Amino acid sequence: MSELRDLLAGAKAKLGESREYLVVDRLQMRLPQLETEMGRPDLWDDAERARSVQTEFTATKDDLDLFDRLSGQVDDLEALTELYEEEGEPDLDVEARALSVELMGEFQRLELRALFTGEYDEGDAICSINSGAGGTESQDWAEMMFNMYQRWANNSGYGFEINDLQKGQEAGISSVEFTIQGRLAYGWLQAERGVHRLVRISPFDSQARRHTSFASMAVLPHIPDAASKIEIADSDIRVDTFRASGAGGQHINKTDSAVRITHEPTGIVVSCQNQRSQHQNKEVCMEMLATQLLVLAQQEREAELSAQAGESKSVEWGSQIRSYVLAPYQMVKDERTQYQSPSPDSVLGGDVGEFMEAWLRWRRSEATAAE
Repeated sequence: MSELRDLLAGAKAKLGESREYLVVDRLQMRLPQLETEMGRPDLWDDAERARSVQTEFTATKDDLDLFDRLSGQVDDLEALTELYEEEGEPDLDVEARALSVELMGEFQRLELRALFTGEYDEGDAICSINSGAGGTESQDWAEMMFNMYQRWANNSGYGFEINDLQKGQEAGISSVEFTIQGRLAYGWLQAERGVHRLVRISPFDSQARRHTSFASMAVLPHIPDAASKIEIADSDIRVDTFRASGAGGQHINKTDSAVRITHEPTGIVVSCQNQRSQHQNKEVCMEMLATQLLVLAQQEREAELSAQAGESKSVEWGSQIRSYVLAPYQMVKDERTQYQSPSPDSVLGGDVGEFMEAWLRWRRSEATAAE
């Protein structure tokens, strides 16, 4: 009987911790305010504001519903424990233990929420992959990485939108920028910023020699209505238009609808070609530029140059955050966390989430050690 009491005490302690992870007290105060906002007849007069309110409302209600469900299960466990103590029925003991195991699994998954502490962790992620040293080899590797993250997004239930894609000269891609949309997308994907290294027998080498390729991944948070939060002088930007080269039918191939904007003071370059008009592509570019400038300003304030937008190392040997080895043996290893997988095919197929989780836990341990 004392063992069941210990399990119950553990579940109650975890429930208390989850109350902190989910900031339940704050959410309970915020929900009525959001419900009032949602009920306003003029809500959708400002579409950007409406989407923001709707997103926050859904997230707030989901978290409170989750806490209520867990709280109810802990109450059920307490009731089963008391009933077993009164009646001593073996079936009650089995049921209570099974519920305890289920609860602890839920709490363990919920503990991941404590790892998302950044200002922008809840939002979308704007990602870019650029091929590095290695020519065709690296361009092919950049496309493999792009496919890996697209599969991860699809498997995780996230939206996926390509903003700009430049194909390689012979194979693969030279660069690609894409947005992964969904709650905590940036929180997860910030783990992937940096240089990724591939070692394999080259499919482009007639002598079947082993080659090493590099590609870099940069990740920015999506900052809602970023363009309204920072002033960008017209004199500071250069706007170039060109003919889009991606999918999109006859329209995209016959008009100079694609836009590239260069911010002269910082050298930041953004481009977009996936919208139907030049005007729409320019709007997207200005939002992306504003986001990068806001993040850059935050980096300068915090003096942490790689905190939000990714590593600034050169894309070459010795700079990698992770190695994907396909030959002479098979292994994926993260150089920061030392987390490994013996199944590169699975990782490249989209099962990269465990590496992200390992990085988040490693980051927390590093921060704790530094305190």
